[in-house]
Amino acid sequence: MTQTDTHSTPAVLHEQDARGVVRLTMNRPATFNALSEEMLTELQAALDAVARDESARVVVLAATGKAFCPGHNLKEMIAQPELAYYQRLFAQCSRMMLAIQNLPVPVIARVQGIATAAGCQLVAQCDLAVASTAARFAVSGVNLGLFCSTPSVPLLRNMAAKPAMEMLLTGDFITAQQALERHLVNRVASAEQLDAEVDALVASILAKPRVAIAMGKELFYRQQGMGIASAYQLAGQTMAVNMMEASAQEGVKAFTEKRTPNWKPAA
Repeated sequence: MTQTDTHSTPAVLHEQDARGVVRLTMNRPATFNALSEEMLTELQAALDAVARDESARVVVLAATGKAFCPGHNLKEMIAQPELAYYQRLFAQCSRMMLAIQNLPVPVIARVQGIATAAGCQLVAQCDLAVASTAARFAVSGVNLGLFCSTPSVPLLRNMAAKPAMEMLLTGDFITAQQALERHLVNRVASAEQLDAEVDALVASILAKPRVAIAMGKELFYRQQGMGIASAYQLAGQTMAVNMMEASAQEGVKAFTEKRTPNWKPAA
C-alpha cells in the first residue's frame, strides 16, 4: 500500500484557488480510487462544503494514479452479503451522485484513466467531462453478474438509449473518442493537454455570472431530469437485491480472487 493510501491522508483532497475553482481529487491510487465507504463519505462531505461556500464557482473532480475510478470497492461489498448493507451502500452512493447535480456550481470530471461501473456513473453524473485519450469507459457490472442499475440512471440521461443499453448489456469498454461521440464526455485531449483543456472550460465558466450559472443549472436538471430521485431509489433497490443473488456474489468473489466465476448455466 502506498503512502497516499494510508488513513493518515484524506481519501479526497480539497483545494480551492483565489478564483473560486475547487479541485476535489480522489486520493486512493492503490485501490484505483474505488468508491469505498470512506471515499463516498469524504466525497459527500466535500460536496456539502462546496454547497455552503458562496465563493465557489466551479468544481473539478480529478483522481490520482492511473485510474479515475473503477466503481464500488468489491472487497468491501463481498465481505458483507446482507441486503440491508447493500441498500445502505447504494443509497449512500445515490445521495452523493445527487449532491453533484444539486450543487449550484458546475462540476467537471477530469478523467485521466479508466472509469468503470459506478466510476463511469460518476463521470456521467458530472455536469461536464474532459477525458484523456488514454481514458476508457465501461459499465461492466454485468460481467460479474451484477447489472449496473444505478449507473444506468445518469448514463441514459447523457447518451441515446441504444448505445447506453449496449454498454450495459455487454460490459464492453469504449474509448475516449467513442465516449465523445456518444455524448458521455464533452472534450478529449492528449494526456499532456488534459489540464489545459480543463482550464479552458473552467475559464469560460468563470467568465459568466455565478447566479446565472446556478439558476440555469437548477432549471436544466429540473426540466430534464424529472423523477431522477425516484429512479435512483428504484435502481439502488434493484442493485441491492441483485447483489444478494448467488450469481452476483460468485461473480464479485471471483473477481476479488482473480479467478473465473463458477456460474451455473441458468445464472
